[in-house]
Amino acid sequence: MGKYIGKRMIHLVWIMFAVSFLTFLLMYLSPGDAAMKKLYAQGVEVSEEVLEATRKSMGLDRPFLVQYGDWALKALRFDLGTSFRDNTPVSAKILKGLRYTSVLTLSSLILSLLISLPLALITALKKDTLLDDIVRFFSFIGNSLPNFLISVLLMYFLCVKAKLLPVVADKSFRGLIMPCTALSIPLTGRFIRQFRAEILEQLSKPFITGAQTRGVKKRYILGNVLHNSAIPILTIVGLSVGTLLGGSVVIETIFRWPGLGKMAMDAITYRDYPVIQGFVLFTSTVYVVINLVTDISYRIVDPRLREQ
Repeated sequence: MGKYIGKRMIHLVWIMFAVSFLTFLLMYLSPGDAAMKKLYAQGVEVSEEVLEATRKSMGLDRPFLVQYGDWALKALRFDLGTSFRDNTPVSAKILKGLRYTSVLTLSSLILSLLISLPLALITALKKDTLLDDIVRFFSFIGNSLPNFLISVLLMYFLCVKAKLLPVVADKSFRGLIMPCTALSIPLTGRFIRQFRAEILEQLSKPFITGAQTRGVKKRYILGNVLHNSAIPILTIVGLSVGTLLGGSVVIETIFRWPGLGKMAMDAITYRDYPVIQGFVLFTSTVYVVINLVTDISYRIVDPRLREQ
C-alpha cells in the first residue's frame, strides 16, 4: 500500500506541474491587462508612465518563463503570492473561501446520497413499475438541466413568487438552502440512474438467482448486492466531488455564496492572475487527492485488490 501511494504521489507532482504551467500560459496569452484593471479599480488616471510602473511593480514586464519560474519556486514553499486586486495573500483568500465551499459541497453530496441511494435501490427492486418510471423520468429531467437554469427557476419560484428564501445567500443556514438545492438536483438525478444501473447488474448475477432458489433471506441478498456495488458507487461519488467543485463556481456566483467559486469568478473579472493560478492549483490537487483516496478505499472494501 505504501509503495502504491508513493507512486501516485509522484504522478500528482507531474499533474500539478502540467496544470499550473498550462494555466499560467493561458492567462499570459489571454486578452486584457491586469495592471490596467487594477488602476481603473483604484480610480487612478492611467497614463503610459503610470501603466508601465504598475506593470513593473506587479512583475508583468518580465518574460513568461521568468514569471512562471518565480511563481513555481514560491509555490513549492507554499507561497501562492498576493492578490493583484487587494494585496491579500492568495493562500488566505483560498482558506477563507474553502470553508464555505466545503460546507456547500459536503451538504450537497450528503443530501444527494440520502435521496438517491434509497430511490435507486427501490426502483431497481421495482423495475418497470409505475414508481420506477416516475423516478426515472424525474431523474432524467434533473440530470439534464444545467445548474444555472435550475438556479434561476429556484430563485423565481421560491424567492420571487413564494418569498420563502433570500435571493442573495447570506452565511446562515437559510442562505445555504438555495445553492445546496441547485447543486443537489442534477447530482441526485445522475446518482439515481447510475446507482440503479449498478444494482440491477448485481441483481442479474447468477449467485443472486442461486441464493434466491436456496431460500436465502432477502436482507442478506440485498446486503451482498450493496457490498458488491460499493466499488462502482465509490468511484461515482469520488468523481462527483470534482463535478461539485466545478459546478459550485456557477452556483456561488449566482447566489453570491462567498466560497472558492465566487472568488475565482471575481479574480477572472479583475484579471487577478495569482488568485486564478492558486484556485486552479488547489482544486486540481483536491481532485487528484480525492481520486487517490477513492482508489485506496477500493482496497479496503475489496481485499483482493491489495495484491495488485
